[in-house]
Amino acid sequence: MKIELPSVSIHDYDYPLPETSIAQHPSPVRDASRLLVSKNGEISHHRFYNLLDLLPANSLLIFNNTRVIPARIHLKKATGATIELFLLKPLTATVATQITMESQHEVDWECLVGNKKRWKEGESLEQAVQMGEESVSLRLDWIDRENNWVKITWDSAHLFAEILNALGQIPLPPYLGRDLDEADQERYQTIFSKELGAVAAPTASLHFTEQIIEQIPAKGHQSTFITLHVGAGTFLPVKEDNVAHHPMHREQLIFSIPMIETLLQHQGPMVPVGTTALRALESLYWSGVYLMEGKPIPAEGFVLPKEFAYQVHAKNYSVQESLKKVLDYLRTHRLEQWVAETELLIMPGYPLHLCDALITNFHQPKSTLLVLIAALIGEHWRKVYEVALEEGYRFLSYGDSSLLFKK
Repeated sequence: MKIELPSVSIHDYDYPLPETSIAQHPSPVRDASRLLVSKNGEISHHRFYNLLDLLPANSLLIFNNTRVIPARIHLKKATGATIELFLLKPLTATVATQITMESQHEVDWECLVGNKKRWKEGESLEQAVQMGEESVSLRLDWIDRENNWVKITWDSAHLFAEILNALGQIPLPPYLGRDLDEADQERYQTIFSKELGAVAAPTASLHFTEQIIEQIPAKGHQSTFITLHVGAGTFLPVKEDNVAHHPMHREQLIFSIPMIETLLQHQGPMVPVGTTALRALESLYWSGVYLMEGKPIPAEGFVLPKEFAYQVHAKNYSVQESLKKVLDYLRTHRLEQWVAETELLIMPGYPLHLCDALITNFHQPKSTLLVLIAALIGEHWRKVYEVALEEGYRFLSYGDSSLLFKK
């Protein structure tokens, strides 16, 4: 039996969002942000530092430990023209982005290129980068101009991460419409960010403090960390009337064997922290189903197609079967972690497998993130957002938080 992609109109996921409701800056204290809780159709209001007392007993919190890289680069040509690069992802899909960040001498990346018409085919861009007392020569060449694939080389043993730190800027969400300030350097990263590779923060995790993290075991809960490198596509508006026709952006996800074992062994509720953690978990489930279907993993790397989740009847495979299949694959191939890319689109009609409640901020109208929320709590999303606006909650990346229990 096959399941077709549901027909979902993006116009059903619109609402009026005043500019005054969009948080331009983070709250002074991470965990002092507000927390809306939606459970069994009831809505209540709290502060984020009360989160652990509001979770069901023995919850497993799943965090995304990706770290935002300084992905925005400005290069000045001899003519005076400025070329802006926004690094999207390395061209090595089978290799964790963190490893690419530790490369020396050269890397290959897919980018967005601003003022592209001023950078011709066959032309090199060169720039000196000051690394302490050393001046490093950086050079950029087209690999494939049509696809915006760029080769970056430098004449020193510095890691690419070090080059980027000296040259680039952390990109803020486009809807903030302002330049990076000093506070953003710290506050647009989670306190547990570790794996370099995101170009946007997993914002649901920005509210967590070291104190909350330390209290998790004492409050009777558990936690684990997965990695999904948040891509720029997360901000892309849905231009298709039918959400199913939206070209979903790819994001790299990484699960270690211990992470998967933790998911397998946990008996209580699963609470992903953020839409990125939820997308990663569901993609892991479908990765196992893909393997159980006997499909081969391409040498160039596995990409979970958008349609796959809707084409395979979910009830045939349990979460336990699926995750065990991924573990078997890793052990058979002597791999330490599952590295893949996902195009998964979660929308109404999608059956969630690894989520009992979700911690998440408030999202843009007519976005894939809001559509995901509707897959979790159904039409109740309208009431949640209406109440949040009436009560003066702050929206989007630097805004307040919510704890939404699955319908």
